[in-house]
Amino acid sequence: MEINDIIDKAKQNDQKAFNYLLHTFWDQVYGFQLKRIQNENDAEDVTIQTFSKAFDKIKSYNNNYSFSTWLITISKNIHIDIIRKEKHSIKQAISRTDNNEVYNVLDETPSVEDKLITEQNLANLLRDIKKLKPHYQEVIHLRYFQELSYKEISAQLKEPINNIKVKLLRAKKLLSEIIQKS
Repeated sequence: MEINDIIDKAKQNDQKAFNYLLHTFWDQVYGFQLKRIQNENDAEDVTIQTFSKAFDKIKSYNNNYSFSTWLITISKNIHIDIIRKEKHSIKQAISRTDNNEVYNVLDETPSVEDKLITEQNLANLLRDIKKLKPHYQEVIHLRYFQELSYKEISAQLKEPINNIKVKLLRAKKLLSEIIQKS
């Protein structure tokens, strides 16, 4: 099957098409970012963000251009945005620093109200997670509540790591839609 046919299926929200595109282009995008960032974890994070954004915007993809070039462009722009945010926050931190000022130390321990709000938000989040299909619930739980790495989740579920990444990507997107409807 030709890549444009697979992209057309992805535009119709075909999960197998998304998986195929992720498997086919993962190494290329990840390798591109690894050369730029030279940090495996950061390169993986940017690559995941790239596929997330690309899959969200897949309907805007123009078949007259190379899909891999489109992905690399998205990836490059995400990395540039991250660098800009980091530079901006560093500049703000430096500009706020004045050696002649005395800083008051704030008590950042959560108040009783803060704890109650946090518990209510967590309860709402758990309720929304339960609305997902069981396999999506499982990857969310393993990643964010047990804080397992992709590799550990892959080993535990006996699935390829790229499948785990796609499941987590889809689970987050579906969860976001559920939360927005609530």
